[in-house]
Amino acid sequence: MAYDFQVTVDAADPHVLADWWAETLGWQTEPTDEAFVREMIAKGYATEAETRTYRGSLVWKSGAAIRHPDSPAGGPPKRVLFQLVPEAKTVKNRVHLDVWVGAANVEEQREKLAGRGATFLHRGRQGPHSWVTMADPENNEFCIS
Repeated sequence: MAYDFQVTVDAADPHVLADWWAETLGWQTEPTDEAFVREMIAKGYATEAETRTYRGSLVWKSGAAIRHPDSPAGGPPKRVLFQLVPEAKTVKNRVHLDVWVGAANVEEQREKLAGRGATFLHRGRQGPHSWVTMADPENNEFCIS
């Protein structure tokens, strides 16, 4: 049996990083249901301290997610979750995203991403395949090819 999954990324500011990645991938940031958040607080399942206002909306402080625009309604989403963690990143990621932009677009995308806060790390090659390794604004590595 095959399983669906989501990728979860630790973040110092999940909402800002989710927005960055949504723009990078052409995905959508999942909206937060403010009425649901308020209901959970009213029923004692959550506290105001577990929320924040982000871009004018009440959101959960602990996380934000992005979703592929073609994710099926009602089905398992193609999704990346960004979760709040207290510690800063200190070592190389053991898992990272490979973003396929097309070989002819790598340099243009590298420049665009750097202009939006990504950092160029190095270039790689294996046989005819090449890629550029970068880090997002919170220093999480990813590759574009």
